[in-house]
Amino acid sequence: MGTVDVVPLVDEGLGNSAYLLDLGDGRALVVDVSLDLRGARQAARRRGLAVAFAADTHLHADFVSGARQLAVTEGTRILASAAGNREFPHTGLHDGDEIDLGGLRLRALATPGHTHEHLSFLLLDGDTPVGVFTGGSLLVGAAARTDLSGPERTEHLARRQYASLRRLAVLPDEVAVWPTHGAGSFCSAPPGTRRTSTIGRERETNPLLRAADEDAFVAALLGSLGSFPPYFLRLAEVNRRGPVVLDADPALAPLDVAAVRSLLAGGAELVDVRPVPEFAAAHVPGALSIPLRPQFASWLGWLAPQDRPLVVVRSADQDPGEVAWQAAKIGYRNLAGELAGGLDAWTAAGQPTASTRLVRAGEIGAARVLDIRQAPEFAAGHLPGAAHVELGDVPGRAEELPREPTVVMCGHGERAMGAASLLERAGHRDLAVLRGGPEDWVAVTGRELATGP
Repeated sequence: MGTVDVVPLVDEGLGNSAYLLDLGDGRALVVDVSLDLRGARQAARRRGLAVAFAADTHLHADFVSGARQLAVTEGTRILASAAGNREFPHTGLHDGDEIDLGGLRLRALATPGHTHEHLSFLLLDGDTPVGVFTGGSLLVGAAARTDLSGPERTEHLARRQYASLRRLAVLPDEVAVWPTHGAGSFCSAPPGTRRTSTIGRERETNPLLRAADEDAFVAALLGSLGSFPPYFLRLAEVNRRGPVVLDADPALAPLDVAAVRSLLAGGAELVDVRPVPEFAAAHVPGALSIPLRPQFASWLGWLAPQDRPLVVVRSADQDPGEVAWQAAKIGYRNLAGELAGGLDAWTAAGQPTASTRLVRAGEIGAARVLDIRQAPEFAAGHLPGAAHVELGDVPGRAEELPREPTVVMCGHGERAMGAASLLERAGHRDLAVLRGGPEDWVAVTGRELATGP
């Protein structure tokens, strides 16, 4: 058949890649697509393809699978592990099973580790292996985390991950590696720009494939595990039971000020998605700041409740559909709507606002510095004397943190404003948010950053 046409569909925010494979006969296979099918459908339409197959390598914890949506709306055939016990129609595959794609074949390879039922999919042209969709098994320079099924299974799955990576590593050097998780994923992909690779390159450069033995591999993998959003613990079961099929694109219903006030009085939470400078200038007291950007879904799933209505405040130039899609793809179906007219409508109705001070690196002075980046970021370089609490831990620790003049910082300001909004809600005052990050402080002061925890 010649060179295969595989189109990566990258979700920069979640750090993942789905793939669309042109089968050469007007049909396509998609692998690990999320419920936000806009990119996959656009890529298929551009090539005049119908999506005939949707393969899921595992029960995803970081996004709602789009496979069932495709099956119901487009008649797509779902391919997935039989060991996943999915409760909706699909073709359950076991190790070694093959699917005829019409000239190409897809062979299921059991590669447990990231999850117990994980499959990789080896693409064959005749008898020649062309590439392998490795999901959360072999990643570029890493392997995906094994702790999402509970601490009691983490080491066991890490040892199974060791065997799975060795199984993949015996494939020919030229076989392409198409992983799902990449840089930016909380499923333990390292930083970097490469999202695909080859077996030969990974055998030469992946430190986990170069581990001396199984124990060394397990120690290295478990030592690399960082924190992850709490919604990861819910979505695998959502994907096993079968995600709700959407009958229309998700949207934000308009809510007037009276309706918003009533919802807030009943326990709803207000999520302000405007850029940091706008939130800093004025916002509804108690609002949670999560600026709309590629990483919005991850932080929504980390900081906002799933069991209470959410009301959105946005700028007029921000796309409400983007907010709704990002929420939907991580299983947040509790968006009550948006404040019609935005903050202008709120203030026009005589409602109160609050503000948060922004400072530059040269204006920190003697204030306490609270760095809310992830632990590896903090360890790589932080302001000397800075306190450290990861943003995801701020809600649970807001009451215990010192109530003194504090500058909250991250890498650019978006996460820091989220932390400041949580602290303000908990009664902290005299807070400021740093414009920029550690490098800006170095440029202004000429001093060196501290390293280590």
